[in-house]
Amino acid sequence: MSQEIFQLAGQHIRLEPLDTHHIEPLAEASSGDPELYRWSFVPRGIDETTQYVNTAIGWRDAGTAVPFATVRQSDGVVIGSTRFFDIERFPWPEGHDRHGRLRPDVCEIGYTWLAGSSIRTGANTEAKLLMLSHAFEVWQVLRICLHTDERNERSRAAIERIGGKFEGILRAHRLASDVTARNSARFSIVASEWPEVKQRLLALLIYQ
Repeated sequence: MSQEIFQLAGQHIRLEPLDTHHIEPLAEASSGDPELYRWSFVPRGIDETTQYVNTAIGWRDAGTAVPFATVRQSDGVVIGSTRFFDIERFPWPEGHDRHGRLRPDVCEIGYTWLAGSSIRTGANTEAKLLMLSHAFEVWQVLRICLHTDERNERSRAAIERIGGKFEGILRAHRLASDVTARNSARFSIVASEWPEVKQRLLALLIYQ
């Protein structure tokens, strides 16, 4: 079952459904200093970006992801990408009020990166606000997970700043950007925490 396709729009950025026409602008967005992406896999050049986009679309068609291009509202420039993925629906028994749901019960937010010029501009904060609002208020998920490389102190601090709860380290969890078996720091936000997290995100946007 393929995932629904939708756009999320804020004041500063919008999240467009990722498509092949985003390949060239995404390659341009990632063409800056590679040190910015030390701990994350970010596609470089047309060939890598083409594979990146096609893989993401394949995941969407398989029903396990909803990928986006991050676009600046003021001028329509593509400044990065992000996605929902590892989308799960629980096998709720018949008679349960969530039985037969077509929308996700839990998922992860990740594959998030921005062009160097858009880092620390509020773009990521607004993207998280848009995505978490959709997940908790429209899909009514029970949990959102976020993982980052154990070594990525900046990313870990950013997740904790918005209210993500640290759950531990998953050893040899995923392939790292330096082609090693990555230990992942795991964080989560559950539905009962969303109102407080939302207020944190709104407050952060005021000062960015």
